[in-house]
Amino acid sequence: MGLGGFGMGEMVFIFLIVLLLFGAKRLPEIGSSLGKGIREFKSSVREIEHELKVPADRQIHHATPPPEPASTTATAATEDGEPRSLSDSAPGSDA
Repeated sequence: MGLGGFGMGEMVFIFLIVLLLFGAKRLPEIGSSLGKGIREFKSSVREIEHELKVPADRQIHHATPPPEPASTTATAATEDGEPRSLSDSAPGSDA
């Protein structure tokens, strides 16, 4: 018995059907595309398995640290450096 329950006769039959559907010129192209897809899938599975095996505290997170807590009176500096309330309209707006 061959791969996954396929015998040699079934494999030849499937190859002939594929040959008739796509032609001899497209078979190498289809094979290389299929090989690339399988390689990418396997590398993705390996990467996911690695992430699951490495403890969370040992993983390097590339996220930015959380912002510091805002003060009770939220202010922002204007262009000239003077603080203004965030509820004030932005410079240049008509509101």
